[in-house]
Order: sequence, then structure tokens, then C-alpha cells
Amino acid sequence: MDLEELVSLDDTAPEVGQNNDVDPFGDVPSSVSKALKERGFTELTSVQRAVLDAEVEGRDLQISSQTGSGKTVALGFVLAPKLAAERGGKGPDALIIVPTRELASQVCKELAWLMADIDGVRLASVTGGTPLYRDRETISRRPRLLVGTPGRLLDHVRSGVLDLGNVSELVLDEADQMLDMGFREELEGILDATPEERRTHLVSATFPRGIQQLAARYQRDAVSIEGTRLGDANQDIKHEGHLVNVRDRYDALVNLLLMAEEDRTLVFVERRAEAVLVAERLEADGFDALPLSGELAQSQRERTMEAFRSGKVKVLVATDVAARGLDVPDVATVIHTAPCIDGQVYTHRSGRTGRAGRRGRSILLAPPNRRYKVTRMLDEARVDLEWLPLPKASEIKKVVNQRAHDRLKEELETALSEGSSDRHLAQAGALLTDAEPEALVAALLARLEPKRRAQPKDLNVPHMNKGSHQKDGYQKGRKGSYDKSNRGGKGPANTVRFFINRGIKQGATPGRILAELCRRGKVNGSDIGSIAIHPNASTFDVRAEVSVQFEESAGRRDSRDPNTLIRRDRGPMPSAQESKKKRSKGSKPAGKQPFKREGRTKLRARSFKR
Repeated sequence: MDLEELVSLDDTAPEVGQNNDVDPFGDVPSSVSKALKERGFTELTSVQRAVLDAEVEGRDLQISSQTGSGKTVALGFVLAPKLAAERGGKGPDALIIVPTRELASQVCKELAWLMADIDGVRLASVTGGTPLYRDRETISRRPRLLVGTPGRLLDHVRSGVLDLGNVSELVLDEADQMLDMGFREELEGILDATPEERRTHLVSATFPRGIQQLAARYQRDAVSIEGTRLGDANQDIKHEGHLVNVRDRYDALVNLLLMAEEDRTLVFVERRAEAVLVAERLEADGFDALPLSGELAQSQRERTMEAFRSGKVKVLVATDVAARGLDVPDVATVIHTAPCIDGQVYTHRSGRTGRAGRRGRSILLAPPNRRYKVTRMLDEARVDLEWLPLPKASEIKKVVNQRAHDRLKEELETALSEGSSDRHLAQAGALLTDAEPEALVAALLARLEPKRRAQPKDLNVPHMNKGSHQKDGYQKGRKGSYDKSNRGGKGPANTVRFFINRGIKQGATPGRILAELCRRGKVNGSDIGSIAIHPNASTFDVRAEVSVQFEESAGRRDSRDPNTLIRRDRGPMPSAQESKKKRSKGSKPAGKQPFKREGRTKLRARSFKR
């Protein structure tokens, strides 16, 4: 690529609506303009207008535009003329490569309605996670437009099932993400299997060096279209940051979710195991939450996404990789439970909210000693983030109570307007003869409240002093997580550490442990802090206010599981180094006795009863 031209969206077509005589769809391919009007479109977005510019026609494109800006429809405008022409061969005429199964499905759905009026155009997708025989059946139907993930597409090319010799339009959607996921070799293999005279289009939020190298090798006479300036964040998103110690991340998350109870919220975690763990804890605390992990089967992923889109589930917990390609227009809030690797990742994550002109909010939780590093990273990404204190527990309770009051009042007004049956009126009269009206209403309201709901907590976040590396228990270099906790018999402030004789070998998981503790100890999930699962046992923290009651209840013998022991933690076993030091002083390790078996020295571990 010797010369690259730039089309600025601010300088392309004039704003639609300035002249009532101008048809906003005048430049749209006639094969798809009818579908746009039937869909309810009244004007085009900036990126859609830009791809219709006369200078763009017949050129390779490099499109950079924020998520939710109508890029998929814009791609449809680019591909429609070729698909409306006669078929050139047995293979697909157009190929779109995407990083994830979810994005493949979304692209197919979006282009299906757009191209519904083009005769003979069949769309299909082939992705990992589906049986190969189904893909072969799909390809045998000879779709004109094929959407797929890199690995699965290359598998079919190498096996001879998929012939790309007829591809004249090729799109790499979210190209930077595919390179980040390690798909460079697959992409090059697919591109090398297509004709040289094809048009190649790159759609990428950013164009780092790797994308530029790919463009230089496979594109010719490319024109660059910027929907938002490279690296710029969505201006419809409000960015907030909160300083939170690692051990308090979950409690901070609960506080934020309580404040945004009615909002559809996407929570980002660092690892797949955390996605499942956090979702299970949130569900135990009364939130409608599900995890989105790469380990889920495709059918389960689809059910999870459908529950989130429909609003049945309000909270989706996901890793960055699992959420790539996520397209849910009305995500109101994105919460990052830990700082992102770099500004590009943050921009991608936060771009899941504030879509299609809607306002959104992105909230970042960061430990105090990483505040300045995070600030510098976001400054480079041109993100204006405001550091704010977390809302106090009293403020959260006030908001939650007012919201519940307003909702109840609205429901009662509706019910009163509809009237009551004679049976209910008779029951109400009988109840009022035996109780005071206020006491009766209060008792009924208490029965309507959720039986198990997390309560907000006040979190003490220290002020950040320049150059400090350790603040309030957070140690530099320690990577915090939801399933780890300090050892040594002492939990964080205001908690008491306990022990349960179930670990990995006994099939323990954070969700199972939490359910057992709530049942045995007669406490809420919010009363349980961090849980650390070891090979044969686990330790966990309990709020000091309920620790005595918990110890009494959980310590009783359980008829359902009589072999499970729950008690206060007495600290870890001496380490090998500590034991060696004691032996050098002439003392033996407490609770251990050496014995001989088959010529080898072993240590008899002390039992759980000390």
C-alpha cells in the first residue's frame, strides 16, 4: 500500500435533515434501501455515510468506528452490489471473518434483514463449538455470504470442504482483537487461499503495528475511514473510578450493583474461574447474575446471552475474551473489577455501553497504589475518568429503600385502579379486626421483601500517598482474586477466619462452599468474605458481627453431612523452613511424629481435632 487516503466523517456528506429535499438513502444501494426504510431507519450514521462516498467506491477499506455506530450495516452497503450481481462460482462471493461465535451470529442476523430483498442471497456462519458435519451441510448449500471464526474457516479450507476461489469481498471484523487472540497464522492462511484481485476490508477499533503490517501485505490502495478518532473513547459514556483494596472488591461490586439494581450491567473480571465464582456469589446474594465464559457450550452461551438481552438476567459476569462481539444495545453500566492491561482494552470493554446514541457508564475499580498508573494509561487512551469515593452504605440503603417504595406505590396504584375482588375485601376486613392497620401493613411488607439480599457496606479506602507501596493490607505485587485469601488464622479487619474440612479433592467449589455455609451457619451470602480452597480443606472469612452466631450454628453436627467440620481457623501448619529451624534448635514440629515405612521417612499429619 503506497498511498493511504483519509476520509474524515466530519467532512463527508452533509448532515441529514438540513435539506428536506435530500433523500437520506439516495446513495444507498437500491438492493437494500427498501429494507432500511421498512426497518424504520430515518437517517444514516456517520460511518454509513462515509462508505458511500464516491472516493471509496471500488477501494479497500480500513474502518475504525466505535461499537454501536452501525458498522455492520455499513459493511452491508459495501457488500450489497457484489451480492446483487450474478454468482461467479460455487464458493461464497463474500467472506466475513470475526473473532467469536457471538459476533458471527450477530453479523448474520444484522445482514440477513438488510439483504432480504436480494434474490438468491443465502447467508450462513461456521464457527467453533458446533459439529463439523453441520458446517459441511451449511457449506454444501452454497451461501453467497459466509461468516466464520478463523480457526474453523481454515479447518474447512485445508480439508477441501470450503472453496474460497470465488471470494471478491473479504472483511476482517475486529481485526485487532483477532490478532490479540493469536489468530495471525489462521488469518494469513485464509487470506492466502483467496484470489489476489479481491477487495480486502479491515474493521478495527485501533490500528496498531500488527494491523498495519497485515494491511501492507494484503490491501491495495486502501482508504481509511474514521468513525471516531483512533483510540478515542465513546463520548456517550461517563467514566468513573473508585479506589478499592483488593480484598474489598467484591463488597464494592455489591454496593455498585445495589445502586444500579434496575440497570442491565456487564461486569468484567480477569480470569474465567472468577467469572463463575463471582456470578455464583452474586446469585447467592440475591442478584440475577450469570457467567459468560469460554468454557460454556455454545447452546448454554446462547441461553445466557438471550437471558441477558431479554432482561431476565440483569448482571452478566464475563472475561474480556468471552465478551468480545457482545452486542446488547441497552447495557447501562460496565464495571471493571480490576485495571485493564492497557487503554485499548479499556476502550473495548467500556464500549459495550453507551451504544447507538444511548448514555452509558463505565466504572473502574483500582487498588490505591495503582491509581497514578491507571490515570496515565487512560490519559493515553484519551479517556476522561473521574475518581470518586464509593457511595456510603447509608446512601445506598436510602436509594434502595426509596426505589422499593416507589415501585410498591406504583404497583398499589395500579391494583387499586383495577379494583379488588369480594373475596379479597372480605379477607382484608377479617384481618383488620384482629390487628392494627399499620402493624398489619408492615407485616405484609416484610413478607414481600427478598429473603436473602446483600447489604451495602462501608469500605475504608486509604488516601494514596505518592511513593507508597503498601496501604491498608494491599501489598505491591500481590495479585488479588476472589478465591484467594491470606493465611495465618487472621482475616481482614472486622472479619473472623473459619475452617471447613472440604477442599478440591472433596469436590469443593466456591459456590458449593458458600451454599453450605449459608445453610449451616444461618447467614446471608453477604456475611461470607473471601474463600480460599486448598487440596483437602478450605478457609473463609465471616463478618465479625455474625461470627458468634455463625460458629454456634455451623458447629452443630449436621445430619445431612455428619463428616463436615466447620470451626474457627487455628492458623496454618508450620512451613518446611520453619520446621527445619525448630529441628535445628532441638525441638520437634508440634503435632507431627516421624515414623518409618518401607525404608522411607514420612510425617504423620495431625488430624483436624487438635
